[in-house]
Formats: sequence, structure tokens, C-alpha cells
Amino acid sequence: MTISRGPQAFPRSEYLRRLAAVKFEMARREIDTLIVSDQDNITYMTGYTARSGYVPQALLVRAAEEEPTFILRRCDAPAAIYQCFMDRTKIVAYPEALIADHKRDGYDAVVDHIVEAGLANHRIGVELYSLPAKSMEKFKSRLPRATLVDFTNAVAWIRIVKSDLEIAVMREAAAIADAAIMRGAEVIRPGVSEADASAEIMAAQIRGVNGKPGTDVYGTIMLCASPRTGTCHIPWTEDVFRVGSQVNLEVGGTRHGYCAGLMRTYSIGAPSDRLRGVHEIQVEGLEAALGAVRPGATCSDVANAFYRTIEKQGLTKESRCGYAHGIGWVEPTASLRDGDMTELKPNMTFHLMLGNWIDEDFGYTISETFRVSDTGVDVLTTMPRKIFEI
Repeated sequence: MTISRGPQAFPRSEYLRRLAAVKFEMARREIDTLIVSDQDNITYMTGYTARSGYVPQALLVRAAEEEPTFILRRCDAPAAIYQCFMDRTKIVAYPEALIADHKRDGYDAVVDHIVEAGLANHRIGVELYSLPAKSMEKFKSRLPRATLVDFTNAVAWIRIVKSDLEIAVMREAAAIADAAIMRGAEVIRPGVSEADASAEIMAAQIRGVNGKPGTDVYGTIMLCASPRTGTCHIPWTEDVFRVGSQVNLEVGGTRHGYCAGLMRTYSIGAPSDRLRGVHEIQVEGLEAALGAVRPGATCSDVANAFYRTIEKQGLTKESRCGYAHGIGWVEPTASLRDGDMTELKPNMTFHLMLGNWIDEDFGYTISETFRVSDTGVDVLTTMPRKIFEI
């Protein structure tokens, strides 16, 4: 028995639309073959979300061919046949003998395919930022007649403006993030272990809502409880919650690789005056930032609306206040920070991330995932902008 294509997250026409945009950029740079090694870009152009990017794999996009060719490890090829929109003949499995071989690896299989296809003297685009230096040297030495062109982040910039179909999936992811935050309000209690609470929150991320389960858990769960609220990227510990504890929680919903992040702060017992004061300032800043979102504004405009609002009340935030958001959580393109002059366009999506880590033992979190609409802002997440008092 052979595996067959499974249910597709998007219709074939959507993937062909994306590929057409990539091929347009290839033509602009006079590239007729593109080697895509970034896992999220592969997801974007094929629907593949299985976790196999820890070993060499590549998507070959050719201007002359409608469908790309996906070259990956033998044991992962059935997952590609199941998930990808392409015909199974476009899935090329390289042998397991190339795994952990110190002389040859999966990128040799990619080069072999390029040579056999008669492309060895072409202009070939390469995503340098996602390739190890030794792998790039392999391409240069084995393809000496090819002209290798840096295509770093080009696909990511195409991805930054979503289709309506992508926005619909991100709404589903946002609903899952909402459910995870609400589950946190139900299970964070004195005497409950951080691990047990996190397990329940993660179950909500996987179970999903409205018959739409989470299809992965990107970004895991960042649960920073007293006295660790001054940090941002620490998971749960072996500790238990106590009366008087503050809990900063960051979660994300995931549907078909698309993520929607959400952060809220909890207080077991009445919040301290300091926490309440910071919360009120941050919410005012959040609303100012959202109010600055509109087509034609810049990322810098949105960021500075937040920064100026909180600075008037004596609070500062050192880090950026958000980033382009979509497949794989962070899109390596635009940031909501002072000086980023990226112009906002309808259907761009961002995580407005207003975590503020003020002292080693004190910080605060709140965020929203939003879409730039035709006239302003469309906030995809819906949780109350409050401190959740337990």
C-alpha cells in the first residue's frame, strides 16, 4: 500500500499563486532555478509542516515548471507526499546513508539533481542565511559553472502580505490562542504545579476550538511566575504557584504552520500597586499603537505611538514592540520598532508584543495579534485587556 495525498490546508490555486509571486521575483533577478532551504518558506510554497529541517532538504523552484521539486530524507518523504500539494513524482527521497555521513549529505543529493537536470551552468538563487557555511561551500565547489545569487529573505518579504485564505487560517490560530489564555485563568491556582498548569494550557492549544484543532505548538509556552517575571523566554519550572504570585504567560495558536501569539498577566490575589500601574500605562500604549495602524503608515509610526504614550507616564520599553507574524511565528522582515520604515499594507499581520521586563524580578506582559485592514486595524485575538485575578 502507498500513502496518498491528505487533506490540503489550501487549494492548489493558492499554492500556484504563491509560486507565481516567487517566480516573478526570480525573473526580476534573472534567476531560473531557486534552492529554498528555509523550512517556513517550504511550508509557504508546498503545505509541508513536518519537522525535518534539522537535516539537509531543499525545494527546487524552476521558472519553467509549474510545480516545485522537494528533495528530502527518505524517511520523511511519505510525510511530504501526504502534506504537499504537488504530484508525488515531485517528491525526491535521498537515501538514509547520507545521514551522519561526514563527507556527503543531503545537499549532495540536491546538487546531483541539479546536475542531472542540466541546470549546473544556470543562475541559481540560494537562501544563504539558512545554509551552514560548509553547505554553501559545497554548492560552490560542486557547481563551479553556476552563478549563485543570494535570495535571502526574498520569499519572506513575499509572505508578509497574506491572502484572504491565509487570514482565515490565522483567525483560527488566534481563536486557539484565546482559548489557551482562558485555560490559564482556570488552572493557575495556589498549590498547583507550574508543570500541571502548563500541561492543561498546552492541551488547549492542541485541542483547539470550533472543531479546528491546533496542528502544532510553536513557541511552546513561556510561563514566567514570581520571582521570574523579569525574564521572557523561560518555560515552566518544578515550582508551584503561591498566593501573591504573578504569572506572565505567552502562548500561541497554530493552524497549518500559521501562528497567532498572545500574552497576558495573571495575579494570584490582588495585584500589587506597581503591577496595576504598569498595566494601566501599557494598555494605554497598546491602544495608541493599534490606533496608529493603517495602510500607508510605517512600522515606526506604530512603535512610536506606543513608546511616546508610555514615556509620558515615566515608563520605557527597551525592546521592539512587535514583529511580522505568520508561518513559524516570527517572519524575518518587518519589526515594530523606531526607524523601521516598512509601509503597512492590507493583510500584513503582526504580533504587537508589549512584554516589558523592567527589573530582574519584575516584568509585565500583554500582546495582540493583528491584521492591517483596508482602513485601519483588525485585531485577531479577543481576550480582555486586563490582569487576570485568581
